[in-house]
Amino acid sequence: MRSSYLFYVLILGVALVMIWIVKESFTQPGIKDLEIDFEEMAFYRNENNTGPVIRVYVVYAADTLWNTLEQYGDYMPHTKYGNTKVFFFMDKAKTPNETFPEAPYFSEEYQSYCVASYEKSAMGGVKFARFPFVNY
Repeated sequence: MRSSYLFYVLILGVALVMIWIVKESFTQPGIKDLEIDFEEMAFYRNENNTGPVIRVYVVYAADTLWNTLEQYGDYMPHTKYGNTKVFFFMDKAKTPNETFPEAPYFSEEYQSYCVASYEKSAMGGVKFARFPFVNY
């Protein structure tokens, strides 16, 4: 009788841990939880699956809450030894709708409208810049 009681307690403990893990897996914060509305306007990903994967995003952001923009960049997919770049714009009409694999990644006529850029490098280093194309 005592061994069956211990068995049921262990099963209940394992079931509770599994329920907790599943709940935590499905309630992770994401882009939809951020304070600003974002809209991805353009995206580029190179075809290389064996070497460095380069991702370039052009995103419309409704506001310039710098911490929120950086969080958005943190949520974007990143591949080890790859590079992810996100460029933020505040005016939909002045946001590029096409990206390129090489710098400057979009037409230079839009650079003055870029309010921030986020880059996660191959080794996971993060670089966030406000008004990246403005020379002071």
